[in-house]
Amino acid sequence: MKLSSETLGVLKNFGNINAGILFKQGKTLKTVSNHKNILAEVVIQEEIPVEFGIYDLNNFLSVVSMHKDDPSFEFEDKQMRIVGNKGRSKVTYRFCEPTMITLPPEKQIAMPDPEIAFAFTAEDFDWVMRAAAILDSPQIAIESDGSKVSIVTLDLQNDSAHTDSLEICDGNGDKYRMVFKTENLTKILPGSYDVSISSKGISHFKNKNVNLQYWITTEAGSKFEKGA
Repeated sequence: MKLSSETLGVLKNFGNINAGILFKQGKTLKTVSNHKNILAEVVIQEEIPVEFGIYDLNNFLSVVSMHKDDPSFEFEDKQMRIVGNKGRSKVTYRFCEPTMITLPPEKQIAMPDPEIAFAFTAEDFDWVMRAAAILDSPQIAIESDGSKVSIVTLDLQNDSAHTDSLEICDGNGDKYRMVFKTENLTKILPGSYDVSISSKGISHFKNKNVNLQYWITTEAGSKFEKGA
């Protein structure tokens, strides 16, 4: 088996959410943060032949990246061999038990009917994340005054903090502020997303170009008021 650069890129992203991961047979990979407030799922082009656990995903990816010639993976009972360097290098990499990893739920999340939905372009995503980093904003909020919807970088504990507000679309009469931790949104792979948010405390980010999606909880301070 080989892993494409696209799959390796998603795995690097997943390593920022949870240090470990359980690969399951098939094409679907899932991970969840230790606090269970971020869940990610991707459907990859490769077929994973066996179930196995990796305790330190970033370490595993570093081992893979040593090989510049598209290494292959050979599976054994409790380990794999990463074969590269024109077949001259064979790294034996041990699996871990699933009990050593924070595992995602088996069942698909039942997303409540969302009151908020919008398209998040790759350009706007990049702008918001850079603004939050430069302004040192610990929170990012999706806000609407009823007429316009904006993404705002802010600090809920500091009224004098620098902020940025990026208008993204027209409102529908509803008024709300749905708050996210900036650190949680940094776990999303950059790109274009269809975003839906429920006032019940959960959001869904679905990538427009890759079969990749995230569910992220909203934070205290979120509020929603239905328009007349």
